[in-house]
Amino acid sequence: MSAETPPETPLFPLRSVLFPGGWLPLRIFEPRYLDMVRRCHADGQPFGVVALTEGQEVRQRDGGGFQRETFHAVGTLARIEHFEHEQPGLIRIRTRGAQRFRVQSSRCLSHGLWVGELALLADDAVVAVPDDLRLASRQLQSLLEGWRERVGPEELPLQPPYAWEDAGWLSNRWAELLPMPLDDRQRLMAMDNPLLRLELVVDRLESITGSANR
Repeated sequence: MSAETPPETPLFPLRSVLFPGGWLPLRIFEPRYLDMVRRCHADGQPFGVVALTEGQEVRQRDGGGFQRETFHAVGTLARIEHFEHEQPGLIRIRTRGAQRFRVQSSRCLSHGLWVGELALLADDAVVAVPDDLRLASRQLQSLLEGWRERVGPEELPLQPPYAWEDAGWLSNRWAELLPMPLDDRQRLMAMDNPLLRLELVVDRLESITGSANR
């Protein structure tokens, strides 16, 4: 366990995957998360985002109890970069993905909040984007320029700092944006080899753009 996280870290199971460096806005209204988010913001601590394998993002009743929730073991820490609490019972935050982790153990507290003991995973090695994959970097920059013409800076799905020449950063951004099943996105996030991850997302990108051009 790193000194960056407490012995037990609050977990936020979602029907989405957060990648390191990714940008995740959240609208918080469930009681189990309102206090958690306030505490994380006040203490400058992250919470863990994990992808659901069973259950819903909003806690559902199932007979006399609540619907079962299970989630993948590998997730990403989310650090709160913007916090808005303009009305009771609603908090809006914008978070950025930090380090990946593996859940060593987890438990659900009485009010429904999950907490877990986490083992932090190594950051991606810095690997230059190979020449044969540089088109993916240019395509993403072109997409960003198009978005800038239509939406405000805070609404952009890609936020600075940008690392167009880094294979891990580039693969993560495409993996966030490309349409794919949740499990495929999870596998990419959990992958330790950034160059292989980039090759896989470029293959998917080419299959999509190739189909569109036919």
